[in-house]
Amino acid sequence: MRLLRIVFFTVFVMSCGVNKNDSFKNSSINLSGWWVYGEGYHSFMDEISLEEYSLDFLNEDSLDLIELYMSVSEMEYFPMETNITGYEAKDTFYVEDFEITYIVGCDEQ
Repeated sequence: MRLLRIVFFTVFVMSCGVNKNDSFKNSSINLSGWWVYGEGYHSFMDEISLEEYSLDFLNEDSLDLIELYMSVSEMEYFPMETNITGYEAKDTFYVEDFEITYIVGCDEQ
């Protein structure tokens, strides 16, 4: 009987932990701001709070992201106005999806 209680308690605790993590990841938020890449580091500054995040792209290949950034901006540390969707954990924003909305300087001819 005691062994059954221990097994039940263990299963209960493990299932609570899984549900907690799943609900955290499912609570995506949308941010608008500036994506900057330089020297192997992706960062993002939220335009409303001006809070800066390190970016981790969940669904993208890192080399493809660097190639995209460099083909659009043509140089490192060039801010691109971007909408991102994902979730935050500490100082890192985990990007599930993104859209480049404006590139600073592109309207100048």
